[in-house]
Parts: sequence; structure tokens; C-alpha cells
Amino acid sequence: MSEQGSARHHLIDIARVLSVLVVVIFHCLLYQIEVVASAPSIVPWAPGVEWWIASWFFMIMPVFFVAGGFAHALVVDKMRARGGGYAHYLASRGRRLVGPLLLFVSASALVSTAGFWFGHPERSVELSRQFAQLLWFLTIYLLIVAVAPALVSAQSRSPWVLLGLLFVGVVGVDWWSFSARSYELRNLNLLLAWPLVHQLGIAYHRGWFRRGPVWQPLAGLMVGVAGVLVLVLGFGYPPSAVGLANIPIANVQPPTLAMVFLGVAQASALGLAERAGLARSVSHRVERILAAANALLVTAYLWHIPVILISGFGLFLLTGAFPAATDVLLSQPMVVAVTLPLLATLAPLIGRLEYRLVPGLGYAPRRTPTIAAFALLSGATALVWMNGAVLAPSQPWSSLGVVGLWLGALAMARAAGGSSAVARVS
Repeated sequence: MSEQGSARHHLIDIARVLSVLVVVIFHCLLYQIEVVASAPSIVPWAPGVEWWIASWFFMIMPVFFVAGGFAHALVVDKMRARGGGYAHYLASRGRRLVGPLLLFVSASALVSTAGFWFGHPERSVELSRQFAQLLWFLTIYLLIVAVAPALVSAQSRSPWVLLGLLFVGVVGVDWWSFSARSYELRNLNLLLAWPLVHQLGIAYHRGWFRRGPVWQPLAGLMVGVAGVLVLVLGFGYPPSAVGLANIPIANVQPPTLAMVFLGVAQASALGLAERAGLARSVSHRVERILAAANALLVTAYLWHIPVILISGFGLFLLTGAFPAATDVLLSQPMVVAVTLPLLATLAPLIGRLEYRLVPGLGYAPRRTPTIAAFALLSGATALVWMNGAVLAPSQPWSSLGVVGLWLGALAMARAAGGSSAVARVS
């Protein structure tokens, strides 16, 4: 999602685009396609120990939250400078996600519900829940959006207090989780670790890492790297940043303290890159491309898994015409090579459909209805994330999530003060 205005922070734009690009490439590598009895077979990728080290260089989720914190600080500052209230802010931010969420969840509900009612109930529920896992990010993002003005204010008043409280909270959850040997307890860190990394982005906007003595971001980089190493090598944290078939428990989902240290390292590296003048000045053409790419990031994120499946199936069909090239056609690099341009082609088309579903924004959105609509939209997104999108009496929570999201979108359209049929970007 791009921020509006004539001036853009190109380095933040690049960081966002690269973050989603790495996510897409990584998910292309998660599974390998094999031919078994003339049919495609999906085999989970199980790399060797060397992946544990490489995974930390490919884990870019922290920098995406850093970029999000920067963007929220920018938006909140502009809102307050113009005299806008919380309702206008919440309606402006929330409505932008209505189109992507409504289209993705509705399409998921249509496919999974059809599969459920036409003979594959268990498989449909399982696949629906797997696809819905992508919504963890948007669920947390919606929660952060709701409190972002307070987070920006806290950073301006007492920059270290909130950071310290969140840090202690993450440490406490990790200790509790490891002591109780309960992996599920770490889900509490979704509400602590990612907001903490997001707070680093607000601090970045306020000048941390990119201004002042250069030793500060250098120290931050060293502290971040050292923190990860100490946790992994000295305190028994999972050795991999991200989970795979042979690494079921890792550091990213749910996040551990290691993700916070990685966020410090990445924010510091971002600051050093900005000090070095990276992307300080770009051509108008590059700026337009970055703006367009940022506007489609949520679209690309939500739809990249279906595009990967389409790419893999298309490559499998090609093996029938070129059997000698089967190994090359079904290789993971080939899946990446097909997926990226296909996603770049389809994302703008999907984005146009999403755009038509984005509610309009009036001059004075109503406070209570806007807050209620945003809460309903957020809660429904969380339900779909955790339960899938199957509409069936035996699946009450997923059904409630889908219906709740539709109602939340309608409520947001009414509260924001515009038409749900035609989008107007303010």
C-alpha cells in the first residue's frame, strides 16, 4: 500500500517491494514438483543444515514492519498537521484493505465451499485453512493500524519506554514458552514482537539509525547480529529463521526475540544504506514503477500462492510436450522464473477489481460507526486466518469469519461516508 503525496521515501519503497519479492521467491522454493505415475506430486522441500544460516539472510519480515512503522508515522503526522481526527484516519487506512480482503476471502470461500459441498469436505477445510494462513500478516497489520496514532505519540513523548515494555514482554513470553515447552504460547508474541519492530520503524522516521553519529547504526547492526547468534547458539533458540518440512519450529511464526534482534539489525542496515545515499535520487520512471509496485503489494502478497500453483501446473503440462526437459521444467528456479512475471502481469488486473471494491471516503467519517466497522473487519479477518473460509453448518467459525468480513466491509463503506461501488483514493 503506497502512501499518498508527492514526496516518496524511495529506500522505504524499495525495502517493501524487496520484502514481498523475497516472500514470493521463498514460497516458490517451499515445495518441489515430481512426476509420479504420470501425475504431479508435491513434495515439501527439506534442505540441509546450511539453510539454517542462509535463512537469516532471506528473512525479511522484520524490515517490512520497519517500513510499516515509518509509513504510519508519516501518515499520522500528516493527519495531525491537517487537523484530521481518529475516525478519518481509521476510515482512510481501513478502507484500503477492504478491496483486497473482500476479493481474496470471497474467492477463497467460493472455491473451498464448492469443494466442501461437492464431495471433498475434509480436504477442502484443510486447504482452506492453509491458504488462510496468509492472513496472519493482515490481521496483525489491522491491529497495528488501530493503535498506530498512539504508538507514534508514545515514540514522541518517551521513545524508550514503550520499546522497553514491549522488549520485556517478548522476553517474558519466550521464557514462558520455553519453560512450559509450549510452542503455542509464543503466539502471544504476535502482539508484542511485531509491534516492537514496527516501533523501530516509527523511530526510524524520527531520525534513529539514519541521522546522528554513524557509530549508532553500526552498533545497532552489531547488536542485532550478536543478539541472534547468542540466542541461537547460547540459549537454545531454533537455528532457522523460518520453518520448513524438516524444520517444523523456527523463529518467525510465531516470532521470537530473535526476530526483534533481526529487526534491529535490518533497521540499522537500512539507516546505513540511506546515509550512503542509496536510492536518494531516482528517475521519474523508476519512481512511478516503485509507486505502482507499492500500491499492489497486498495484492501480490495475497495472490502469489495461487499464481505459484498455476505456474507449477503449467510447467507440468509442458513436460508432456517436452519429456526430456522434465527435470528442468519442474525445477524450483523454473517455478520462480515463471511465477514472477506471471504475478507481475496478473497483480494489476486483480488490483483493478480490488479498487472497485474500496469504499469511498467522505470528509467527516463518523467516529463510533468507523471504529465498530474496523473492529468487525479486523475480527473477521482473524477468524478466517485461524479457521479458513468454508461456508458450512459444520464449520461455524469459518462461516462466521466470512460473513463477518462481508458485513465489516459494508459497515466500513457506510461509516467512511462513501459509495462501496466506486473507489476514491484520498
